[in-house]
Amino acid sequence: MPLATTRRAGLVDQVIDQLRTAVTQGEWPIGERIPTEVELGEQLGVGRNTIREAVRALAHTGILEVRQGDGTYVRATSEVSGAIRRLCGDELREVLQVRRTLEVEGARLAAAERTDEDVAELRALLARRDVELQEGRWPDFARTDAEFHCAVVRSSHNGLLTELYRGLTEVITASVAATSSITPGAGHMPEIGHEGLADAIADRDADRAAAEACGFLDELLSRIETA
Repeated sequence: MPLATTRRAGLVDQVIDQLRTAVTQGEWPIGERIPTEVELGEQLGVGRNTIREAVRALAHTGILEVRQGDGTYVRATSEVSGAIRRLCGDELREVLQVRRTLEVEGARLAAAERTDEDVAELRALLARRDVELQEGRWPDFARTDAEFHCAVVRSSHNGLLTELYRGLTEVITASVAATSSITPGAGHMPEIGHEGLADAIADRDADRAAAEACGFLDELLSRIETA
């Protein structure tokens, strides 16, 4: 990862910006341990105290997590995601309730604002999701399923709504084990089709798109409550 040597003014702020960029651009994925203070100091040309202060600031926002004796790990890709994770913790039911609110409106807006490219992306993700489901590649299936729902909200072309939803999706991804356990007797994510949602968005039917999104999440919530 190319990290530029910082200037002497505002060192901590510059380090914070570069570490945040490394996270948001995917250089350090969620759950991965970042380089040590010594390694970062050598790459950036600053002292360990500067690195430590920058890491502490990003840990306070929820982007990083410092584990004593183990290192520092990526916890979220943005301050919004970090704040949501701190607020929600591992309470999957609450996360899904809020996610439903955002996704239903996201689907409604997507039906009105989507482009042909958006529809093509939704179709491609569903096709990949189906293959992963048939082959039993559950971790890949879960990631692609999350990508599909992000793509639905992104098709609304509302930047703030998309960022809020992405924060919730990271919490959902972190709770995959809990999500997969809500289908009795199954060791994988529940199979719920999304073709109807994609069709409604493609047809620019806002009410039907909202109903499809709401139905999917209501079913998940129902499974949690009866599990």
